[in-house]
Amino acid sequence: MLQRIDPIIEELHEVRREIARRFEGDIHRISKDARQRQAQEGRPVWHPKAANQALQQTRDGVQRHG
Repeated sequence: MLQRIDPIIEELHEVRREIARRFEGDIHRISKDARQRQAQEGRPVWHPKAANQALQQTRDGVQRHG
């Protein structure tokens, strides 16, 4: 079966690979650079009102927000 290659998806993958190469795969450096570029752009950045909460497992096996 032939898979159709989506040029937009391929471009996204190439950009991701280039960013990973530039920062040697260090997610902390990638994140720092992204935050700096966001601040320089002066565009609004969405921030959630509350941080994500970890799920905690109960005795009955149901996961609930803690």
